[in-house]
Amino acid sequence: MARVLITGASRGIGRGLADELTKRGHEVIATARDLSSLDDVPAAQRLQLDVTDQASVDAAIAAAGEVDVLISNAGATVRAPLETVPLDEVSRLFELNTFGALRVVQAVLPQMRRRGAGRIAFISSVQGRVAIPLIGPYSASKWALEGIAESLAIEVRHFGVEVQVFEPGAVSSGGAKRAKVFLDKDDPYYPMLEQLAGFRTAPVTVDEFATVVADAVENTEVPFRVPVGEAAIAQLKARKEAPENEPFVAAPLDW
Repeated sequence: MARVLITGASRGIGRGLADELTKRGHEVIATARDLSSLDDVPAAQRLQLDVTDQASVDAAIAAAGEVDVLISNAGATVRAPLETVPLDEVSRLFELNTFGALRVVQAVLPQMRRRGAGRIAFISSVQGRVAIPLIGPYSASKWALEGIAESLAIEVRHFGVEVQVFEPGAVSSGGAKRAKVFLDKDDPYYPMLEQLAGFRTAPVTVDEFATVVADAVENTEVPFRVPVGEAAIAQLKARKEAPENEPFVAAPLDW
């Protein structure tokens, strides 16, 4: 069984991953910014870890000890047009979704490299390859994350460390409902916001997503990119087949 460290494990996808991996007998190291939020999360170890804080990351990884698998899950999203989204908010998303993920990788990777074994799983999104209107800052942070992951996979393969990127479409984790919204009904972009539900067709459940990731943790033959859910597979296929010289729209917009 593996020792698996999960960032952002207090709710949603992270909580689902902790549940599934614990049921399978793995030693889960559950981490979150607020340690008290992990009280009822099934885990062998619970640690405070804020991926945006270097001291917090260093302390958590030191306390965790040996980590066989890192699941980089902590993240957030927003709803806002790029014309008016606060740049401080864009910076916050990159710090959490992109730089935070890299910060934890940098802390965990040396031990994996020395052992000649390990796995790093990034929880990305179809939006790491498909831009969706009014969620541009999130998409940008995930596109950047996938660039980091692809370079990392090449760099560390020689040391016996595997890297995977999981790309779900919509997941019924509550993350979309928790998203900050930076436009109101008087905003000229608001009619487009009302149509975003069209991009959340056929959401996968947290349990379904956790099963896919847990299966990958236990499988030595896993592709670098793993789309999760029928909607994700269809959107990524359509994106691949779309002309490169014009923006791709994953769902029709009547606006």
